[in-house]
Amino acid sequence: MENIYHVRKFIGAGKEIRVKVPGSKSITNRALLLAALSDKRCTLHGVLFSDDSRAFLDCLEKLGFALSVNEQAGEVSLQGTGGRIPNPHAEVNVRSAGTAARFLTVMPAFAGGENQMQASPQMCRRPMKPLLGLLEKAGVSFQFQGQTGHFPFFMKSKAPSLGEVEIDTGISSQFASALLMSGILLRDGLKITMLGDRAEGAYIKMTIAMMKQFGISVEREGGKYLVPPKKAFGLEEYQVEPDVSGAGYFYAMAPLLQTEVMVENVHMDSLQGDIKFLEVLKEEDYKDAIISESEAIDLIKANSLLIIVDTHKTSYVEFPELLDKVERKIVIDHHRKAPDCIENALVSFHEVYASSTAELVTEIVQYAQDNVELKLLEAESLYGGIMVDTKDFTFKTGVRTFEAAAYLRKYGVDIIRVKKWFQADLESYNIISNIVRNVEIHNDTIAISIFEDENEDSNLIIAKAADELLTISDITASFVMAKVQDKVYISGRSIGDINVQLILEKLGGGGHITLAGAQLEGFSLEDARNELVIRINEYLLETE
Repeated sequence: MENIYHVRKFIGAGKEIRVKVPGSKSITNRALLLAALSDKRCTLHGVLFSDDSRAFLDCLEKLGFALSVNEQAGEVSLQGTGGRIPNPHAEVNVRSAGTAARFLTVMPAFAGGENQMQASPQMCRRPMKPLLGLLEKAGVSFQFQGQTGHFPFFMKSKAPSLGEVEIDTGISSQFASALLMSGILLRDGLKITMLGDRAEGAYIKMTIAMMKQFGISVEREGGKYLVPPKKAFGLEEYQVEPDVSGAGYFYAMAPLLQTEVMVENVHMDSLQGDIKFLEVLKEEDYKDAIISESEAIDLIKANSLLIIVDTHKTSYVEFPELLDKVERKIVIDHHRKAPDCIENALVSFHEVYASSTAELVTEIVQYAQDNVELKLLEAESLYGGIMVDTKDFTFKTGVRTFEAAAYLRKYGVDIIRVKKWFQADLESYNIISNIVRNVEIHNDTIAISIFEDENEDSNLIIAKAADELLTISDITASFVMAKVQDKVYISGRSIGDINVQLILEKLGGGGHITLAGAQLEGFSLEDARNELVIRINEYLLETE
């Protein structure tokens, strides 16, 4: 029997949809820790019962905290002990829960005690060393029973002292959240300087906001956060917010089905960064932003202005007919000049040394005489464009790149959300893994692979596969190709030693030194592969 899931068509557009989604895991585990540290008995409502939260509850129970759990009602009642660990000699197992691993290592370390810390094999591979290194400086000792800096370990702590620390949020923002919440246990509190690209992230803001809700005020001086020493605090009741990421799928149904959607207990002042998705849904400006060629032609007037971005080649535009029908044209591009360029443009902003067209557009906005205010989605889209073309700011970046990125960050760009846009689903990841597995190596350092399956996302898949091949040691350039209808598409990537742009220009393509592409019409995949090898060999001879 085939393993097929049949999706039924939704009937009844216009009817209101009301749903209840589970609680937020991030808020659940933070609330459990803050309730345990508090001086009151707190009942949490809307608790998420997942593998991670159950691991967290189990650890708290092993540490001696009095718990009452009602999964059916989504409630946990927890007696706070004012920062004291009831069982300071506990053996706890955080399983695979990242929050439990970080939060419930720091809390007993700062409170004092001797604990055997266990974890799942998966968690034993995850990073802990930066956090454990800070605890060692505070006087906490560790006996590692596996790899140094990882679970499992025996931890011993007595009157730790730690006045000021620096923590890199780029590895995990959970490190910073753990120090913020348990920093109150130190005699003089804790001063934390946060480094990395998540220092202003949504999870750090969530932690500080929840501490304030429970009665702990964290002050900020520039890039430093001042956590006060513990005073009496706590709540008797706390409502865990629903998971806004999960709620977002239901909210997205509203415009698709032209109906109203109500998700219980979600408010616009949510602690979760994904609430900004609702602001995007409210933007009517983008409703008709993408139009067909015929619609575009119908809109043309004598004074119409056509702006072409990210290409200057007539063969690369979506609708070449528009080039002839619109007289006033502006071209904004960062690719190397090609012979079939768009002619008679009023303005050609062509900077081959720019990281991306998104960088150039940002500069236009930033330095325009008229004050231009970007909407959040616009700022995040431009930031995402820079991220993609620079491979997360690692290639082809300059001072102007970072100036543009800093300008966009002022609009409140959520870096984590932007990164999620480019995550691959499991099916795509498995496809990419197979492409990598079937690679052939040319001239010791050049990887070539062919994606032979038919897939509507072939262009995206081969681009990601080419990027993935560059993570393999000794690979300096990669080429992945796929056939879509009657064209073979080639995606080329390089770490900079080999100019994939020059190679693919020989096949009629273009791009940059480190990122390029080409389209071959009327070729089989095998013929395209052979032609590519010929052009690679030509390039290697020319650059000897």
